[in-house]
Amino acid sequence: MPEEDLVELKFRLYDGSDIGPFRYSPASTVAMLKERIVAEWPKDKKIAPKGANDIKLINAGKILENNKTVAQCRAPFGELPSGIITMHVVVQPSIAKAKTEKKVDEVPRKSMCSCSILPCLRHTEIFFQLLVVWANTTALQTIEACPET
Repeated sequence: MPEEDLVELKFRLYDGSDIGPFRYSPASTVAMLKERIVAEWPKDKKIAPKGANDIKLINAGKILENNKTVAQCRAPFGELPSGIITMHVVVQPSIAKAKTEKKVDEVPRKSMCSCSILPCLRHTEIFFQLLVVWANTTALQTIEACPET
Protein backbone atom coordinates (compact mmCIF):
# COMPACT_ATOMS: atom_id res chain seq x y z
CA MET A 1 0.00 0.00 0.00
CA PRO A 2 1.40 3.43 -0.92
CA GLU A 3 2.54 5.63 1.99
CA GLU A 4 0.04 8.38 1.10
CA ASP A 5 -2.91 5.98 1.60
CA LEU A 6 -2.02 5.35 5.25
CA VAL A 7 -3.91 7.24 7.95
CA GLU A 8 -1.90 8.73 10.80
CA LEU A 9 -3.59 8.40 14.20
CA LYS A 10 -2.73 9.29 17.77
CA PHE A 11 -4.71 8.41 20.85
CA ARG A 12 -5.38 10.99 23.60
CA LEU A 13 -5.56 9.51 27.10
CA TYR A 14 -7.56 10.75 30.10
CA ASP A 15 -4.66 12.84 31.44
CA GLY A 16 -3.95 14.60 28.14
CA SER A 17 -0.96 12.48 27.17
CA ASP A 18 -0.86 10.69 23.83
CA ILE A 19 -0.06 7.26 22.46
CA GLY A 20 1.34 7.49 18.96
CA PRO A 21 1.15 8.74 16.29
CA PHE A 22 1.03 5.52 14.29
CA ARG A 23 0.18 4.90 10.64
CA TYR A 24 -2.67 2.55 9.79
CA SER A 25 -4.23 1.17 6.67
CA PRO A 26 -7.77 2.49 6.07
CA ALA A 27 -8.85 -1.19 6.21
CA SER A 28 -7.66 -1.57 9.83
CA THR A 29 -10.52 -2.17 12.25
CA VAL A 30 -11.26 -0.32 15.49
CA ALA A 31 -10.64 -3.62 17.32
CA MET A 32 -7.08 -3.65 15.89
CA LEU A 33 -6.54 -0.07 17.08
CA LYS A 34 -7.70 -1.00 20.59
CA GLU A 35 -5.29 -3.96 20.72
CA ARG A 36 -2.43 -1.62 19.78
CA ILE A 37 -3.49 0.88 22.46
CA VAL A 38 -3.47 -1.85 25.14
CA ALA A 39 -0.02 -3.01 23.98
CA GLU A 40 1.39 0.55 23.98
CA TRP A 41 -0.33 1.72 27.20
CA PRO A 42 2.17 3.59 29.45
CA LYS A 43 3.15 1.51 32.47
CA ASP A 44 3.19 4.51 34.83
CA LYS A 45 -0.56 5.28 34.52
CA LYS A 46 -2.80 4.60 37.54
CA ILE A 47 -5.76 3.69 35.34
CA ALA A 48 -4.99 1.02 32.76
CA PRO A 49 -7.18 -1.22 30.59
CA LYS A 50 -6.95 -4.97 31.14
CA GLY A 51 -7.91 -5.65 27.53
CA ALA A 52 -9.36 -4.13 24.38
CA ASN A 53 -12.93 -4.48 25.72
CA ASP A 54 -12.10 -1.99 28.51
CA ILE A 55 -11.47 0.76 25.94
CA LYS A 56 -13.87 3.06 24.14
CA LEU A 57 -12.51 5.06 21.21
CA ILE A 58 -14.14 8.38 20.36
CA ASN A 59 -13.68 10.25 17.10
CA ALA A 60 -15.69 13.31 16.03
CA GLY A 61 -17.96 12.86 19.06
CA LYS A 62 -18.91 9.27 18.24
CA ILE A 63 -18.03 6.06 20.03
CA LEU A 64 -16.45 3.80 17.43
CA GLU A 65 -17.66 0.24 16.94
CA ASN A 66 -15.11 -2.60 16.92
CA ASN A 67 -16.12 -3.92 13.50
CA LYS A 68 -15.78 -0.54 11.72
CA THR A 69 -12.69 0.26 9.69
CA VAL A 70 -10.53 3.37 9.99
CA ALA A 71 -11.91 4.53 6.62
CA GLN A 72 -15.49 4.25 7.93
CA CYS A 73 -14.64 6.21 11.09
CA ARG A 74 -13.09 9.25 9.45
CA ALA A 75 -14.97 12.49 10.04
CA PRO A 76 -17.03 13.47 6.99
CA PHE A 77 -15.34 16.83 6.37
CA GLY A 78 -14.42 16.13 2.78
CA GLU A 79 -10.84 15.98 1.69
CA LEU A 80 -8.81 17.42 4.54
CA PRO A 81 -5.09 17.92 4.12
CA SER A 82 -2.98 15.09 5.43
CA GLY A 83 -2.51 15.32 9.14
CA ILE A 84 -2.67 13.39 12.35
CA ILE A 85 -6.16 12.41 13.50
CA THR A 86 -6.60 12.43 17.28
CA MET A 87 -8.94 9.85 18.77
CA HIS A 88 -9.89 10.01 22.42
CA VAL A 89 -9.50 6.94 24.62
CA VAL A 90 -11.84 6.23 27.52
CA VAL A 91 -11.02 3.38 29.89
CA GLN A 92 -14.20 1.72 31.05
CA PRO A 93 -13.84 -1.58 32.92
CA SER A 94 -16.20 -4.30 31.77
CA ILE A 95 -19.59 -4.39 33.50
CA ALA A 96 -19.25 -8.04 34.51
CA LYS A 97 -16.11 -7.27 36.52
CA ALA A 98 -17.67 -4.23 38.16
CA LYS A 99 -20.73 -6.25 39.24
CA THR A 100 -18.64 -9.03 40.81
CA GLU A 101 -16.61 -6.52 42.82
CA LYS A 102 -19.75 -4.87 44.27
CA LYS A 103 -20.35 -5.56 47.94
CA VAL A 104 -23.49 -7.55 48.77
CA ASP A 105 -24.39 -5.59 51.91
CA GLU A 106 -23.91 -2.23 50.20
CA VAL A 107 -26.87 0.12 50.54
CA PRO A 108 -28.45 0.69 47.12
CA ARG A 109 -27.93 4.18 45.81
CA LYS A 110 -30.10 6.16 43.46
CA SER A 111 -28.98 6.06 39.87
CA MET A 112 -27.30 9.31 38.92
CA CYS A 113 -24.90 10.61 36.36
CA SER A 114 -21.31 10.50 37.57
CA CYS A 115 -20.01 12.85 34.89
CA SER A 116 -17.25 15.06 36.18
CA ILE A 117 -15.55 17.41 33.74
CA LEU A 118 -17.36 16.69 30.48
CA PRO A 119 -20.94 15.48 30.27
CA CYS A 120 -21.17 11.80 29.44
CA LEU A 121 -22.00 10.94 25.85
CA ARG A 122 -25.31 9.27 26.73
CA HIS A 123 -26.64 12.39 28.45
CA THR A 124 -25.31 14.67 25.72
CA GLU A 125 -27.09 12.60 23.08
CA ILE A 126 -30.36 12.69 25.05
CA PHE A 127 -30.04 16.45 25.50
CA PHE A 128 -29.56 17.02 21.77
CA GLN A 129 -32.50 14.75 20.91
CA LEU A 130 -34.72 16.74 23.28
CA LEU A 131 -33.40 19.99 21.82
CA VAL A 132 -34.30 18.87 18.29
CA VAL A 133 -37.81 17.84 19.40
CA TRP A 134 -38.28 21.18 21.17
CA ALA A 135 -37.02 23.14 18.16
CA ASN A 136 -39.30 21.24 15.78
CA THR A 137 -42.31 21.72 18.09
CA THR A 138 -41.60 25.43 18.52
CA ALA A 139 -41.21 25.91 14.76
CA LEU A 140 -44.48 24.04 14.12
CA GLN A 141 -46.34 26.11 16.71
CA THR A 142 -44.97 29.32 15.17
CA ILE A 143 -46.11 28.28 11.67
CA GLU A 144 -49.59 27.32 12.95
CA ALA A 145 -49.95 30.64 14.83
CA CYS A 146 -48.94 32.76 11.84
CA PRO A 147 -52.11 34.16 10.13
CA GLU A 148 -50.39 34.38 6.73
CA THR A 149 -49.94 30.61 6.30
